[in-house]
Amino acid sequence: MTTLRSIDDVVSVIEAATLPGRRTLVAIVGPPGAGKSTIAAEVVARLTGAALLPMDGFHLRQERLVELGRRDRMGAPDTFDVDGFLETLAAIRSPRAFGNSGNRVSVPGFDRVIEQPIPNAAYISPEFPLVVVEGNYLLLDSGGWERAAPLFDLSFFIEVDRDIRLARLIARHERFGKSATDARAWALGPDETNARLIETTAPRAHYVVAL
Repeated sequence: MTTLRSIDDVVSVIEAATLPGRRTLVAIVGPPGAGKSTIAAEVVARLTGAALLPMDGFHLRQERLVELGRRDRMGAPDTFDVDGFLETLAAIRSPRAFGNSGNRVSVPGFDRVIEQPIPNAAYISPEFPLVVVEGNYLLLDSGGWERAAPLFDLSFFIEVDRDIRLARLIARHERFGKSATDARAWALGPDETNARLIETTAPRAHYVVAL
């Protein structure tokens, strides 16, 4: 597996893989706090005709998580709408969603303040030849997620030092309302459990990105 050392390298690989007249789907994967969102946004900003699809919009709603008894481990693989995510990916890949006569695809967003998905937060328009998808479980091989990897043309796994990752997570949790104690407990508890699972998916990526 090839290791890339910069966002410039990531952009170059994507540019080389993008073919005229077809839509390319790229997965950017990594554990919580790895910097997926930042890297994906930077890649989209640098590439003409690129759209961004974050996986966070497919979180199950809070009330549904409580009903299922999963609220205390929100962010685990089974706390997302996997089927809805896969249906959206399939719609984006469909020839009917790209080109002059294509249809736009509605995608959800996620509000970190209230920790709820927001339906129809954005649209992937037919003029975008490249869609960058970022999320935790895009390369997971269980729980229904195994159906996602074949839908991507390229995949990148983000590696980052654990201490840096944890510091970012704790700061993010505090920024969105958790106390310092609760932020650290969540980062070292549910987040770290998920991170260990996500790290096992790295060998399935086409490239590792070590920044």
